[in-house]
Amino acid sequence: MEIDAIGSEKSLSFCCLKIDNVFCVSCLTREGSGSLLLQAQKQFTEHVIEDGFYGQEINMTTYNLARMNMFLHNINYDKFNIQRGDTLLDPKHGNDKPFDAIVSNPPYSINWIGKDDPTLINDDRYAPAGVLAPKSKADFAFIMHILSYLSAQGRAAIVVFPGILYRGGAEQKIRQYLVDNNFVEAIIQLPNNLFFGTSIATCILVLAKNKTNTDTLFIDASAEFKKATNNNILTEENIDKILESIDKKENKDYFAQVVPYQTIVDSDYNLSVSTYLEKEDTREEIDIDVLNNEIKETVLKIDQLRLEIDKIVLDLSK
Repeated sequence: MEIDAIGSEKSLSFCCLKIDNVFCVSCLTREGSGSLLLQAQKQFTEHVIEDGFYGQEINMTTYNLARMNMFLHNINYDKFNIQRGDTLLDPKHGNDKPFDAIVSNPPYSINWIGKDDPTLINDDRYAPAGVLAPKSKADFAFIMHILSYLSAQGRAAIVVFPGILYRGGAEQKIRQYLVDNNFVEAIIQLPNNLFFGTSIATCILVLAKNKTNTDTLFIDASAEFKKATNNNILTEENIDKILESIDKKENKDYFAQVVPYQTIVDSDYNLSVSTYLEKEDTREEIDIDVLNNEIKETVLKIDQLRLEIDKIVLDLSK
């Protein structure tokens, strides 16, 4: 399985599919083509799709591209409903929520109107946190939007830029809201260079409304990849290891750590994986006694070499 994303970071896209009583809501991949939605659909091949696919895209070109992509993948026009509009300011398909499963790869740290529109703080999606995402970083606006579309038994997996997990200000306050209300199930650090067009490392933020305890699982999967020509890829083995850790929720040295709620509070609601998981020291272990003996032997050899050189110089000077 490969993870990829292509193109512009200006796309504000939102789409979903309804499968039996399972709903999958997905931001279109960053080029707005609907690829992530279609990848999600493949995971539900054993289910009967009831109402089809729903989507929203702000850019006219990518909006049309997403619709074309549906046809190219044999999804008939009566099985999808992709509308054009701004997800953050003019969300569609509100009558179809809530959804049980959400996957999303929203654009990273784009600008939005934010607090310049004082009415947004009263929006049902953003109001619970008591603060809006920063104008220059709309990441948490997408996250709060997704959370509002999530059902009581739902789970969301959102690809995010790592900076939103530890920055202060409004982003810290929104993290506090998510943690205090027990919505954060797991944070997964992914390898860098997974996405086409950017080498930055990303994380997956897993949200849930039906957690059975207040702990949060942190996973460092930064070393779980296979090197490809231009990008790293997650193999099935890598993915299975991550999913197994999420399922078991057990501590594993350098890979997984279950962190209590109070520990996160004491860390000022920092959700960075590196805060709770140390990197494995892969440096070669050195035996100091062996090293000292090697140094002594080297010094003796140098002294012997100097004596031999002095003898040669003396012979040449005669």
